[in-house]
Amino acid sequence: MWRGGATTAFVARALRSRLLLDPIHHPVTSLAPISSARTSSSSTSSTAAANTIVEEAAVAAAVSVSQHTGSISDALRHYGKCYRELSKVRLSALVVATSGAGYVLGSGNIVDIAGLCCTCAGTMMVAASANTLNQVFEIKNDAKMKRTMRRPLPSGRISPAHAAMWATSVGVAGTALLAWKANGLAAGLAASNLVLYAFVYTPLKQIHPVNTWVGAIVGAIPPLLGWAAASTELSLNAMILPAALYYWQIPHFMALAYLCRNDYLAGGYRMFSFADPTGKRTAWVSLRNCLYMLPLGLFAYNWGLTSEWFSFEASLLTLGLTIGSLSFVLKPSPKTARRMFYGSLLYLPAFMAGLLLHRLPNEQKAHNLAEKSELDGVLYGADLQDKERATQKRQDRNPSSMQSRPPVAYASVAPFPFLPVPIYDS
Repeated sequence: MWRGGATTAFVARALRSRLLLDPIHHPVTSLAPISSARTSSSSTSSTAAANTIVEEAAVAAAVSVSQHTGSISDALRHYGKCYRELSKVRLSALVVATSGAGYVLGSGNIVDIAGLCCTCAGTMMVAASANTLNQVFEIKNDAKMKRTMRRPLPSGRISPAHAAMWATSVGVAGTALLAWKANGLAAGLAASNLVLYAFVYTPLKQIHPVNTWVGAIVGAIPPLLGWAAASTELSLNAMILPAALYYWQIPHFMALAYLCRNDYLAGGYRMFSFADPTGKRTAWVSLRNCLYMLPLGLFAYNWGLTSEWFSFEASLLTLGLTIGSLSFVLKPSPKTARRMFYGSLLYLPAFMAGLLLHRLPNEQKAHNLAEKSELDGVLYGADLQDKERATQKRQDRNPSSMQSRPPVAYASVAPFPFLPVPIYDS
């Protein structure tokens, strides 16, 4: 890190040694008298040599500084890329999108943009921490899979201790931001989801196929987090988007596990599709969870979360995904599994967009705000009444201060005692 400074110091020492002659090694030059012509020619040559040395020193210093700056920029670029890959930016962005959608759905007539940004930022940091810890615990497994062997930890581009420090710092910072700018409920949901993903779901992937359903719970919590950050509480209509995310993840990951079955097997993971060589059971599980999503649009309308148009649109979207899973049931193959997988990728953003487009303001949030405003008004009125009572009590204790005599009365009494004192009618 200090390579540039050492090079500059070395150049400076060389410059001094070449410009200043040593009287011990050059006694004649330092002591003997020299003629004026010889002095003039030697001074000219020494000046030219000094200029050359100065130019060389400047070039060397510039090269060292550029190398030093280049090493810093290379390091920043290297670690920035590692942090992005450890955080799984695209997956974390999906988590942030679901959390932001939950925040908007849980808001009243007006969405707090600053609160929304803080909630998304905190969710992003917590998601990055969870994804990093997942890779820290699965270094050996990722090294065996073609899809993951080029990640920063298996490839040796960053150490596990460095990755763990990164995960800890961003996880604590994200949870603290949610507790500061949102509320304790949102921060608690974020922290619990981090623990559930990193310390329950991650090791369970190598133990039992139930890990897919545990992972679905992890994916369903972020919209609850957003709703809690906006409304400070959870209600029944807050469960629409989490339920959709939970049921959506099952066919999505069943198709992915079927397509990457050999890769998961090489990595040592226990997936549901391993015990299903024909793919029939995997396809049926996918179809069943697609059917569970069919009434969600109707529930959203009946519970006052969206307008009636969303129930129609959500039913059409779910019907399309169900047809894809049905084709996977009728003919289990990589082609039909891939078709269902791509259909699931289109389904989720369309479903969330419909929710946000047709959403109705959270009546409970508006009611709570109205009650809070009314309570603040009552408290303010009570404070005014208390101040008036205190002022009245002070006046009752000191009646003389309220019945002071006019200045003319004092003037009549003091300087002219022979005049009668004026009487003032109250």
